[in-house]
Amino acid sequence: MSRVSQLGYLGFEVSDLAAWEQFATHVLGVGIADRYEDGGFSLCWDDHHHRVFVRPGERDDLALVGFECATESDLLETVASLRAAGVEVEEGSADDAASRRVARLFRFREIGGNKAEVFVGPARAATKFASALVPSGFVADGQGLGHCVLRVKDRVAAERWYIDVLGFKLSDHIICDIGGFHVDIAFLHTNPRHHSIALGEKLPKRIHHFMLQVGALDDVGRAFDRCTDSRVQITQTLGRHPNDEMLSFYALTPSGFEFEYGWGARSVDDATWVPGLYDKISEWGHRRLPYPKPNR
Repeated sequence: MSRVSQLGYLGFEVSDLAAWEQFATHVLGVGIADRYEDGGFSLCWDDHHHRVFVRPGERDDLALVGFECATESDLLETVASLRAAGVEVEEGSADDAASRRVARLFRFREIGGNKAEVFVGPARAATKFASALVPSGFVADGQGLGHCVLRVKDRVAAERWYIDVLGFKLSDHIICDIGGFHVDIAFLHTNPRHHSIALGEKLPKRIHHFMLQVGALDDVGRAFDRCTDSRVQITQTLGRHPNDEMLSFYALTPSGFEFEYGWGARSVDDATWVPGLYDKISEWGHRRLPYPKPNR
């Protein structure tokens, strides 16, 4: 059993808070959970009080990744594993935990250099979030917020670190060439979601994309329409991946990294799962679109 139970939350440092709020609520269809004195806010889309922190800054990139443990003993075991691997770990104060709305947390840097937290006891929403724009709801809750793809210097070493230190398990690999670019990605899971974390080298930002999964295919189509209507740049058209079988599209966030919006991913059963190796990113679709010329 994995020591980490799910991908609990992400933090983004963004330069345009107004654009992010409009994007989150009117394109993604998620809600505002809290607002902060610096103008930032947190986002929600399931039974957890929040899933993303959006705070002001110039980086326009990932600022934080939070891993949830199911129990206090799992949390302490994870901390012990980190320290045994030579990772510097610091316990957050009571105020730190309160600001994250969790019972207890520890801070460290994961192997990719990202600020990370491992925590237990996240606050739950009084009522599960319901989106007027996404009638089927989001597939999250016990499977975590979705997934994210992180930049690492050495994919092989990072994969081993996530497995040996945090207790993730290998789902599969995709290794191929796309237009002269060598793709080598490891997909890791910690619950039935096919992958909560994927790891790749030579990415332009700390995060390549985060993924939201919805409960109905029609809600993927509606989100695609909202992107078109809101002039959100589609980066990859509708398509299906061979490994998780997700039907999805990709588009740009206001910060320039991508998001994936999808439906229909397969689940992992560790009793029978055998990691695979795939030589293509997509069974079909996911065509890269050229960026449009700016309006003048």
